[in-house]
Amino acid sequence: MSKRVVPFFPLKLVAFPGEQVNLHIFEPRYKQLINECLENDQTFVIPLFNEHVMDFGSEMKVVELVKRYPTGEMDVITRCLNAVQIFSFNDKLGTKLYSGGEVESIKNVDDQQPNQWIELKQLAHRLMEVLKMEAKFDVELVKNSFELAHKLGLSLEQEYDMLQMVRESQRQTYMINHLKRALPLVTEMERAKEKIKMNGHFQHHDPLNF
Repeated sequence: MSKRVVPFFPLKLVAFPGEQVNLHIFEPRYKQLINECLENDQTFVIPLFNEHVMDFGSEMKVVELVKRYPTGEMDVITRCLNAVQIFSFNDKLGTKLYSGGEVESIKNVDDQQPNQWIELKQLAHRLMEVLKMEAKFDVELVKNSFELAHKLGLSLEQEYDMLQMVRESQRQTYMINHLKRALPLVTEMERAKEKIKMNGHFQHHDPLNF
């Protein structure tokens, strides 16, 4: 895949391919960026900003202008098309107000392993049960690791690690290992919460028979 120059919208978030991100646009530079994306049907990249601009990001497309305010501010719906590697960063892209740089798309290899995917979904089911979130999130509707990632309590750094992975099998292994570490901790935390809820309430204890 060839390198190209695109506008940047640095944010402290990771967007995965296929994910929808709703944005409220209020800064002049990003009003300019989004207006040009709408007019020219062009994309932009969200590089992860975590103390500094990182080397990978998410290529986004504006799919809907929800509202335009009298001030020029906007509410827009964007969708991530793919992950990109960032090769350069310029504070200003030519004469524009916004930043930009050279990027290259990361090819995604869909090498999903059936047994691995089953194990990952089983672990995700267990997490939803522990958190009592089965009614809010149906694991069975999820088709790949990207759709599942934000639901599993990954840190920003872990999500960034996943963004760079080119293989579905690699991402699934990463998430399985995360869940195996996290589930015992989450289970213990939920038990502790239940104990705290019981404090201050009258509890019935059957007398012991000797």
